[in-house]
Amino acid sequence: MKILLDDVPFNSNLYPFGTVKSMVHIRLGILTIYEKWDWVFPGQVLVGSECSDAPPVPGTYRKVPANWIPSAGLLLKAATDPSFDFHEGEGIILDAPWHIFEHNFWALGEDFALITANRLSAALSPTNHLIRPEHIFVEPGAKVSYSILNAEDGPIYIGKNAEIFEGSLIRGPFSLGEGSRVKMGAKIYGGTTIGPYCVATGEIKNSILMSYSNKAHDGYLGDSVIGSWCNIGAGTSNSNLKNTGGMVKMWSKQQNCFVTAGYKCGLLMGDYSRCAINTSFNTGTVVGVSCNIFGNTFPSKYYKDFTWGNEKYIFEKVITDIDNWKKMKGHHITAAEIRALQEIY
Repeated sequence: MKILLDDVPFNSNLYPFGTVKSMVHIRLGILTIYEKWDWVFPGQVLVGSECSDAPPVPGTYRKVPANWIPSAGLLLKAATDPSFDFHEGEGIILDAPWHIFEHNFWALGEDFALITANRLSAALSPTNHLIRPEHIFVEPGAKVSYSILNAEDGPIYIGKNAEIFEGSLIRGPFSLGEGSRVKMGAKIYGGTTIGPYCVATGEIKNSILMSYSNKAHDGYLGDSVIGSWCNIGAGTSNSNLKNTGGMVKMWSKQQNCFVTAGYKCGLLMGDYSRCAINTSFNTGTVVGVSCNIFGNTFPSKYYKDFTWGNEKYIFEKVITDIDNWKKMKGHHITAAEIRALQEIY
């Protein structure tokens, strides 16, 4: 029996994520939503919006709302009990994009339990200081030296061939994806995910970098979500708390207005977006897909897709610039990406 993740009703709820690609590719915890299901149902997971040209035959799959994120225990139980009702039991619901960072602390613990069950961690260098080492898991090829890793409040996962440079201070729960690097002197607090092939340093708290993105210099990132193929300029910081202590409002594309999001909300940045050095993002800022944020005025709280400074990004330049950034990590923009971006543009 296959699992069909029904994403179509929910993609627009999570803007600027779930835009270029389905919301099932949002990273929450260590894994993306799709990867969580595929971990226990390998090769058996379908995505509604990705199989519309050849819909699966009714009765050959079980349909699950893609914005429902089950616990690790629930997933493992479902894998062994075909009659289990997916709509019952523990988990969380993603109804808004800020729910991604709000639930990341929980999701890191769940994914850690899922991924590390019945596995042995690789060894870490004795140059490190480890607190609760039994809650630290290291994949083969990872390197960590002269750093402090504190897993007292939550587990720490270090992916294959990832590297944490000397002098870093890491508190769990924390995940560093495959091939990613944490540069010297980083201060990273719990609830943080650095996805695959990212670069990170400075002060980071309760935030997610999806994949192939860079926050490679000093500056603060808190209660934020950064999409794939993004770049945060040196010295950039975001506010995540109003000076009044009041509720933060963030732009909702679905409702076409600012809506109340909570007391702590930082920066939501869509795929392929970038900002200049020393950018100061206001509390509760939303940056759309493929934006280049720069200028000598205080940044807006909402940037539409394809914003270039205060102008519209020329589409041909969008594609050229994305390809330039992808070349730095050994990739090129694909025909599928160009089609998706053209449709949004």
